[in-house]
Amino acid sequence: PVVLSAISAASSTTVEIATDIALKRMLNFNAPPLKNTAAEPVWKVLIYDRFGQDIISPLLSVKELRDMGITLHLLLHSDRDPIPDVPAIYFVMPTEENIDRICQDLRNQLYESYYLNFISAISRSKLEDIASAALAANAVTQVTKVFDQYLNFITLEDDMFILCHQNKELISYHAINRADIQDTDMEAIMDTIVDSLFCFFVTLGAVPIIRCPRGNAAEMVAVKLDKKLRENLRDARNSLFTGDSMTAGQFSFQRPLFVLVDRNVDMATPLHHTWTYQALIHDVLDFHLNRVVMEEGMGAEPSAGARPKKKSRKTYDLTAADKFWQKHKGSPFPEVAESVQEELDTYRAQEDEVKRLKSIMGLEGEDEGAISMLSDNTAKLTSAVSSLPELLEKKRLIDLHTNVATAVLDHIKSRKLDVYFEFEEKLMSKSTLDKSLLDIISDPDAGTPEDKMRLFLIYYITAQQAPSESDLEQYKKALLDAVCDLSPLNYIKQWKAFTKMAATPANYGNSGVKPMGLFSRVMNTGSQFVMEGVKNLVLKQHNLPVTRILDNLMEMKSHPETDDYRYFDPKMLRGSESSIPRNKNPFQEAIVFVVGGGNYIEYQNLVDYTKSKQGKKIVYGCSELFNASQFIKQLSQLGQK
Repeated sequence: PVVLSAISAASSTTVEIATDIALKRMLNFNAPPLKNTAAEPVWKVLIYDRFGQDIISPLLSVKELRDMGITLHLLLHSDRDPIPDVPAIYFVMPTEENIDRICQDLRNQLYESYYLNFISAISRSKLEDIASAALAANAVTQVTKVFDQYLNFITLEDDMFILCHQNKELISYHAINRADIQDTDMEAIMDTIVDSLFCFFVTLGAVPIIRCPRGNAAEMVAVKLDKKLRENLRDARNSLFTGDSMTAGQFSFQRPLFVLVDRNVDMATPLHHTWTYQALIHDVLDFHLNRVVMEEGMGAEPSAGARPKKKSRKTYDLTAADKFWQKHKGSPFPEVAESVQEELDTYRAQEDEVKRLKSIMGLEGEDEGAISMLSDNTAKLTSAVSSLPELLEKKRLIDLHTNVATAVLDHIKSRKLDVYFEFEEKLMSKSTLDKSLLDIISDPDAGTPEDKMRLFLIYYITAQQAPSESDLEQYKKALLDAVCDLSPLNYIKQWKAFTKMAATPANYGNSGVKPMGLFSRVMNTGSQFVMEGVKNLVLKQHNLPVTRILDNLMEMKSHPETDDYRYFDPKMLRGSESSIPRNKNPFQEAIVFVVGGGNYIEYQNLVDYTKSKQGKKIVYGCSELFNASQFIKQLSQLGQK
């Protein structure tokens, strides 16, 4: 089998760039893309499965694919017509059914040549299946290359990745924490996670130092990953970490720290109502793999007898190319609303300018004033016309953020999310509360049953001591009156008893939220955003548990929370088990990974933390990305009696 030597990420700095290089190389028949773009690309088709689609779509747009010569991109298991004179690049998982379908394509002689790229390493026996199918179909010469790409993870940001989007329930929090889980199931889940993490480090071209807590799923992953990296380094001939990539890699002086944590270390944050733009979008809208899907409003009421208008679905991509998004995805929502409004105002001014210039140009020669103005206006107009595409792109992004932010604002107002956010922040930072929990749960206007349940679970998780039985009954009654499903609480009760967290509840820092005065710009009447009644809250920087654990390990701080963490160095010849770090220097680069699922609140907290640390690079990864609603569903399944 062909072994792909680790992608040489000589000047790469982020996981996004490394993945991007790997994908572009693959789409160029596994040769580095040519720099001079004068040469016409070779036209080709791209055949992917859902896994491949999820890996490519957050990174490469259809236009970028076209620029690389991809004329068609099709799902492997769709009906595809033969295109006999075109090479095909496959990017699929090495599963039984995918291999069968590839063999069928060979028999049907669909394409001129086949470049088979497997997302994760293909086994010897499956490779032999392809070989025998190629022989039988007399297509041996057409199967040009077979590659293991080691790209079995999804990069969402330059500092964030998840393991998979398809079949994510197989490695979900629910799957790992089921009471009736068999050892063999657990092994399979851990192997799936380790396979993806191994791919991640191959793509990065770095062998990490691994740290993890004891006695949970994170430790199982660490042990297996250490073993897999170790075996690969041993096999010098086929090691994926040799060659230029290691020396010329981004970690030229120091290896990265890889911290594995278990979701159970912090159960409150994934339930928390949030206040920053990206996390809010994920919480209240349909947002996955960097794409928001929204239903447009119904419009005017249809007249009697007319068919009701179908809601149109709009999708918006929130990408790195969008400057506004990059600047504001971590900002508190009120600030975002103000900024969208500012952008809108500037755009309107520019738009009028273009119209004005155009009308001047359209004037005929009679008007002396206009002609005298012409000479110095031609220069102005050409610049206006040349900036037109730029203005239109700007307009598209402003419209996008106006629509998305308005949709978010509707949720904030109709569910009083600002009240929830502020109250939960107080619970988590153990501040004094200005109103009672029971009041919010019983307020019919405050939030959905799920909002109330989230709030109560946070109270229950963070409470120094659990509420007394009689109090609990009172809360339960109020929750039931508010039509809440109590099964998540059943699970959290078991969880709390089991983790005996009562002694040391996770510490959420003294976050504190301070309400600012009223919104200046957004409060004026001409604004797109009617923010009346919404609190203008700003956040104080504070570290959530995952950030704090990372900080301890990265800065080599001694702390009871992390002193017991295990230490693995896959490069050490004998796997010496120790929790004593060999390395006494603080790390410059770190990857923190949450087994059991993560969220944008934690990601944003790490991003904010990194901003305060000069020259440090931190990447956040998780087995799946869920919002509170998806997490509560998993807790509910676990708690069903």
